[in-house]
Amino acid sequence: MEIILHAHHAEVSDSLRAQAEKAIRRIATRLHTVANAIVRFVGDGETRRVELVLRGSRHRELFAVADARAFAPALATAVHRLESQVARARRSRRSPREGDRTG
Repeated sequence: MEIILHAHHAEVSDSLRAQAEKAIRRIATRLHTVANAIVRFVGDGETRRVELVLRGSRHRELFAVADARAFAPALATAVHRLESQVARARRSRRSPREGDRTG
């Protein structure tokens, strides 16, 4: 899996980059089919934004975004939102579809 880190009008510390990469790898292990991930740090004005995108071969693209006054809380919120999407995607794959039921 390839992880692409972008910083747009932002200075991001190495520790925050490592934290983002670790979180993406942890989330990707739950999906098993992630081809690449993009982490964008955007620092326009007073608001800091973190955008996370996961692209895989078997599922639709997952996207999470969060805004805060600093990058660390924005990253934490975006990771939490992405984890929720992954949990939903896993549940929907496991549950039987309406047309698949027999009986």
